[in-house]
Amino acid sequence: MTVNHFEIFGLTPSVDVDVPALEAKYRELSLEHHPDRVGADQRLEAVQKTTSLNEAVKVLRDPARRAFYLLQLEGIDLEKQQMPMEFLESILEQREQLEIAKRQKNLPKVRALGAEVGHTSDQALAEGLKALRAGEVPAATSALARVRYYTRFLDEVEAIEESAA
Repeated sequence: MTVNHFEIFGLTPSVDVDVPALEAKYRELSLEHHPDRVGADQRLEAVQKTTSLNEAVKVLRDPARRAFYLLQLEGIDLEKQQMPMEFLESILEQREQLEIAKRQKNLPKVRALGAEVGHTSDQALAEGLKALRAGEVPAATSALARVRYYTRFLDEVEAIEESAA
């Protein structure tokens, strides 16, 4: 039986998580299951538990990842969501602008595009979280699928910025 990320920390699946309490529980469980604190015969199990803890806290402390995970628990794969053509065209146009700015080594333009998409992503995430809180899974799925695209865009902006540094 697979234990979900929420269950690892004794939490009920929810959009909202008390992150400081999560971090405290993570530290407690990390110490309890640390491979150096168990015998050699239990080390593999401790490593597996520590790996699960690390992945779970990474997901649960981040509102977007937590929302994606909640949809995953509902059986929804955001990677397979059909997106409206006008949205895809808009993202493609923004990516083309980003590529031009990258080629021109125009870091201010890269940052401006990142800021614009970041703002739009924040709005879509807020919309998705609100829909999840209301139990409106289709609306949440639509908003959070857009956030996935925006996240990839912002990752590319970050990579450009790092390579320019």
